[in-house]
Amino acid sequence: PPAGPAEVLIHFGNKLAFETDCWDVHEAMASAEPGFILVDVRGADSYAAAHVAGAVNIPHRTMTIQRMATFPAATLIVVYCAGPHCNGADKAALRLARMGRPVKVMIGGMSGWREEGFAVTGEEVQP
Repeated sequence: PPAGPAEVLIHFGNKLAFETDCWDVHEAMASAEPGFILVDVRGADSYAAAHVAGAVNIPHRTMTIQRMATFPAATLIVVYCAGPHCNGADKAALRLARMGRPVKVMIGGMSGWREEGFAVTGEEVQP
């Protein structure tokens, strides 16, 4: 049988506390104050080839307390990687949470961003 409404409220309320999607990130990034720092956690070559405009590149393996100290401690960090087939964003979220940083994962990553039809920076446009 399906879960009851109270259980559904708890489940999806909790899920949205951990995740955001490409559409919501895109809308927020179009504003003057998105309310978060967007971090591409892929390697430098992947980032250089194409990334979400406004994202900073910090590969998850290089996230340290010292490196993250350049961002205000209370600021939400939204992380993304290549897509659903990649767990780099999850690894980054764990690493950031261990540092006491507020974090969400942008589900879909780069592949989700492209599927939504949103532009990327660094990608060569085909004629």
